[in-house]
Amino acid sequence: MVLGLVFAVAAMVLNCVAGLLQSDATTRTTRRRPLALQPRFILGLIVDGLAWVCTVVALRFLPVFAVQAILGGSIALTALAVRWIWGSRLSTLDRVAIGGCVVGLVLIAGAAGVDRPEGAGTAADVVLGISLGVLAAVTIVLYNSRLAWPLALVAGLGFGGTSLAVRSVHIGPDGFDVVALLAQPATYLLIGFWLVGIVTFARALSRGDLSVVTAVFTVTEVVVPGLVAIGLLGDRVRAGWIAPFVVGLVLAAAGVIALAGSSTQRKGQWQR
Repeated sequence: MVLGLVFAVAAMVLNCVAGLLQSDATTRTTRRRPLALQPRFILGLIVDGLAWVCTVVALRFLPVFAVQAILGGSIALTALAVRWIWGSRLSTLDRVAIGGCVVGLVLIAGAAGVDRPEGAGTAADVVLGISLGVLAAVTIVLYNSRLAWPLALVAGLGFGGTSLAVRSVHIGPDGFDVVALLAQPATYLLIGFWLVGIVTFARALSRGDLSVVTAVFTVTEVVVPGLVAIGLLGDRVRAGWIAPFVVGLVLAAAGVIALAGSSTQRKGQWQR
């Protein structure tokens, strides 16, 4: 369990760093050098990859809810980093909403069971496959949207889907077998969810404030996959923690709704 916590915290910090790099890259794009060719965006992808590896390791020891809720700490970390590095200012409503998201995620993390997660069945692959198809279609529809929050929400679902796909991958007692991994649908589902997540997250960053985008993205990434994991993968809420769990969900959801209607996320650029 301790090892899982260490890797989850490492993933949280790396996610914050990746978001800062990618968001900065969106302000430097030109016709001759689009976002995909920006050095900071490429570096952000590399850091994202390292964060994902840490998340995968954490998910082998902890339930989805526990890992994702720890990753939710990137909301506060990103808000502080943006303010410290660039002097970005958030409205009072944004600060209260982000605070609500953080408190909600802390309650969700506390409610997560600590039992070592079990593997998933074939039904999980089917559900995840259908979900990926829907998300891919929504990504195409929203790609040119001027609003950041719908893109951030889809990005959260995309990256949240990677966590569920990781849990669906079956690893034998002898460890990783490349041939066996390539023969599993969950491996390709993982790649598909990651592509949806990275594309929509980059688009969201080009249209909204980093702190707001991170909050919407992270809460979605935590709450939705966590609920799916309870119903589909057998994750459990800790005994006696149903009430705090529900309160956490309400706070996190309310925070996202407030951020979605924020004027900050419609400005399409940072306040520096």
